[in-house]
Amino acid sequence: MNYKADLLAALHSIPWFLELNQEQLERLAGISNICQIKANVEIFPEGGIEDYLYIVLEGQVATEIYVPTRGQVHLFTAEPLDIIGWSSLTPVVRQRTSNARTLEPSRLIAFEAEGLRRLCDEDHHLGYIIMRRLSNVVASRLLTTRLQLLDMIVHPVPANSTAGALLE
Repeated sequence: MNYKADLLAALHSIPWFLELNQEQLERLAGISNICQIKANVEIFPEGGIEDYLYIVLEGQVATEIYVPTRGQVHLFTAEPLDIIGWSSLTPVVRQRTSNARTLEPSRLIAFEAEGLRRLCDEDHHLGYIIMRRLSNVVASRLLTTRLQLLDMIVHPVPANSTAGALLE
C-alpha cells in the first residue's frame, strides 16, 4: 500500500472523521503525516511551540508537567484514538502546556496545526466537527486535571521530603 493510501485508511479508521466526505479527508491527508516513534522518546517539550496536533493510532503517550516541589507530574496517558497537542488549535495558547513522550513504540498521525486551523476556517462543516470533538477532549482533560489538583491539595509534599526528586 502506498503512503497516501495508508494515511487515508488511517483517517477513515478514526471515528472523529466519520461525518467527513472523501474530499475533506483528502484535505486532512494533505496536512498530515504518520509518525512511527520508539519508546521513551519526547514528542514535544513543555513550553515548546505548538506546531502539530496528534492522534494516537497505536501505543501509549504520557503527558506530564513540571511542578515545583514535585518534579515531573503525570497528567494523562494517551492511548489509541486519543489526542495530544490539542491546544495547538486554540486561538490564544501558542506554546505547549505539557510535555509528551512515548511510553512504548507508538504510531501517530501528526496534523500541521497551522494547516488544520486554516482548513477549519475555510470549511466550516469540517471545522465544526473538529472543534465539537475537540471541546469534549478539553472538557475531559480539565476534569482529570481538576481531580489531580484536588489530590495534590489533599496530599501535599512535606517541605523536607525528597518526593519531588523521586518523580523526576
